[in-house]
Amino acid sequence: MNDTRLVKISKYLSKHLRHTPDRIGLKLAEGGWVRVDELLDACKKHNFPITRDQLNEVVARNDKKRFSFDTTGDRIRANQGHSVEIDLQLEPAIPPDVLYHGTGEGAVESILNTGLNKMSRHHVHLSKDINTARTVGKRHGRPVVFAVNAAAMHEAGYTFYCSENGVWLVDMVSPEYLAIASS
Repeated sequence: MNDTRLVKISKYLSKHLRHTPDRIGLKLAEGGWVRVDELLDACKKHNFPITRDQLNEVVARNDKKRFSFDTTGDRIRANQGHSVEIDLQLEPAIPPDVLYHGTGEGAVESILNTGLNKMSRHHVHLSKDINTARTVGKRHGRPVVFAVNAAAMHEAGYTFYCSENGVWLVDMVSPEYLAIASS
């Protein structure tokens, strides 16, 4: 499959597995799971046919590992980033001492004043390395990367989760745990 088609399918799946499953007639089960056959049928009915082979390729090749199959391969879900109410059944985890968050330079002043907030998502997304955070920040303009003192947050009682694709999640990050790492 060519890269253009791969990106289109990934965006379509992100939209419908994270934000608007009902738009194509899907109902996410506990953990955010949906049966693969139901997903493929819904896509076809809504004039966006995807084959099982294409779906397998998108899950395998997505650079951010946004999607995963369950152990049987019969169900699929988006790993994080949902705006619909869903319990992803993630277990609390002890974070690395420092995590990173990438954003565009236009958001820096607000973040320094109010911290990182989940907004319409379930969690604030953090990266374990500065390069990944910088890449995320580029989507929002000139990138700025914040270092998050995750060790101090964890010690203060904040709960962290690590999604299946290695993205660290937390409800919010107060300004006192932030420092600009790079721009």
